[in-house]
Amino acid sequence: MKIYVTSIFVADQEKAKRFYTEKMGFQVKHDIPMGSHRWLTLVSSEDIDGTELLLEPNTHPAVQPYTTALKADNIPAHSFQVINLDQVYTHLKNAGVSFIQKPIDAGNVKMAILDDECGNLIQLIEMIQS
Repeated sequence: MKIYVTSIFVADQEKAKRFYTEKMGFQVKHDIPMGSHRWLTLVSSEDIDGTELLLEPNTHPAVQPYTTALKADNIPAHSFQVINLDQVYTHLKNAGVSFIQKPIDAGNVKMAILDDECGNLIQLIEMIQS
């Protein structure tokens, strides 16, 4: 068993698509109209057959309080792994991405937290080889 699709809640699918493709470097896997929304998934350009990130409309009544509370407490609900966090951090900062936590060492990982401009905090993780 493996994870096929995981969702991230967004208020504006098009804005989220631009952020995650233009700034984060993901690529569109599926963009299928479904009424007033879309089945819009992205994949890592490094693993096009890997787990898909669904840009899920945040229209369910439970979503807004959930995401607002997490963001208010600086809790990222999603974590992406990178090979070289310092390099990725510099690249994303230069692309205009806002970070609430610069890279820090945390035991056997290095981590940073960014704001995706769509209502979510995303943790970036680099596994440190021992």
